[in-house]
Amino acid sequence: MSNIDLIIEERPRDIGDFLVGRLLPFRKKRMVGPFIFIDHMGPTKMGPDHYMDVGQHPHIGLATLTFLLEGEVMHKDSIGTVQKIAPGSVNWMIAGNGVTHTERTPEELRHGKEYMMHGYQIWVALPKDKEDMEPEFHHFDRNDLPRWKDETAEFTLVAGKGYGKESPVPVHSDLFMVEIKTQDEYLLHTEGQLFGEIGICVVEGAVQACDNHVEKGNMLVSKLDNACSMTLKPNTHIILFGGQPLPEERFIYWNFVSSSNEKIEAAKERWRKKEFPKVKDDNSYVVMPEV
Repeated sequence: MSNIDLIIEERPRDIGDFLVGRLLPFRKKRMVGPFIFIDHMGPTKMGPDHYMDVGQHPHIGLATLTFLLEGEVMHKDSIGTVQKIAPGSVNWMIAGNGVTHTERTPEELRHGKEYMMHGYQIWVALPKDKEDMEPEFHHFDRNDLPRWKDETAEFTLVAGKGYGKESPVPVHSDLFMVEIKTQDEYLLHTEGQLFGEIGICVVEGAVQACDNHVEKGNMLVSKLDNACSMTLKPNTHIILFGGQPLPEERFIYWNFVSSSNEKIEAAKERWRKKEFPKVKDDNSYVVMPEV
């Protein structure tokens, strides 16, 4: 009997700058551990008529995790952060009671230049007692993260705890995010190494999990307590993520996440009235969809 609960194919979503492949939320699986939103950006070519320019938009009740595989993004937020993110590094922004930010192509990559953009935009729901905390921002370079090899497989612990290691990213719940790249076929064991629910994003290559052959552009969801081992095919790139589910239901509307619908309604009204804190020297404003 297969221990894979669900296989999710990326669904295309237009976010204004380019199409992304949405993995979470999904109608049959709203969250994996505390992870509530995952967009796979690219790979796509950016150029003179197609740069990233995401204007000021708000968040509450979550932490954003930006993890790039190719390209660069300049992040600015309402707590004064100005931080460029490059492949392999982590931008971790805790929205808490409310923050706004922008994401744009850095100036040095504009002026007619072309480059590839590829990465993941991830939201992690905050525990109920942290939803109203003050916003924070943390950046970690690639070499700040735990990295190791097993046979010819290369591991990076992006966030949380796993395989006896701990990432420096200051998370607030029991979670993990692990990047794995293989050269040769590799048998991956997760039992006793990761705890909670698990999602497996197949970035490149393919995996064999129980009776399922899954290629890039798909995500598998399983329960770790019952997980079978996975065979990663040669030249495969995956991201494992998940952890212990939060005890309360989470509601999501646009860029807002909360255990309380009332808090989401209040945030919607604050954004309509332009009462959120603002990014310095930026007058852009993303209109909230009214659904």
